Amino acid sequence: MTIDEGYVKYVSYWTKAPVPNAATTEELEAWRRPLKAAGLIGEYEELGISYGNISVRSGEPGQFLISGTQTGHVANTDKTHYALVTSYNIHSNIVCCVGPVQASSEAMTHAAIYGLDMNIGAIVHVHSQALWRELLHKLPTTDAGVAYGTPEMANEFRRLYRDTAFRETRLAVMAGHEEGIVSFGDTLEQAATRVLELCDASQGV
Repeated sequence: MTIDEGYVKYVSYWTKAPVPNAATTEELEAWRRPLKAAGLIGEYEELGISYGNISVRSGEPGQFLISGTQTGHVANTDKTHYALVTSYNIHSNIVCCVGPVQASSEAMTHAAIYGLDMNIGAIVHVHSQALWRELLHKLPTTDAGVAYGTPEMANEFRRLYRDTAFRETRLAVMAGHEEGIVSFGDTLEQAATRVLELCDASQGV
């Protein structure tokens, strides 16, 4: 497996400060916990590289709270592990955020998906080799030549939403980001439960 994970590929304008809307991080942690327990968020220990992230709309329209970059290894998160994305420009590859940590390297992808529909309220991005292999090209799948965290990936999710069943499945596989799977929902519960149910079904639970 080729690991291309955890590196911020967009231009980041980060204001280091206490995270706004800190109470919402408790809800994020409540749904991050079962994803972490299932191994869908975690760390490649041999490389010291974290994977997986979770976000929810918060603040002004277009803003969202997201787990910080390289926090997948953290056993239990709190308000020190999240950032509020305050604005972004996909065309210019810019993300602006506020928090004690910098926003996830996948913040650009989350921003693009939120931009698809105002009813999308939460997103999870997880890693699973087994699920990725099982669902590749069975679920809506991004182009294998497109890397995570880039404007091109943002455009890929727009394409999937327009031209495939992504709008209905609310799940997509990232062919160019090995192990990467994205789920969205109106709520965090919907987004997280959808991918946890996939994991249970794969394991025959």
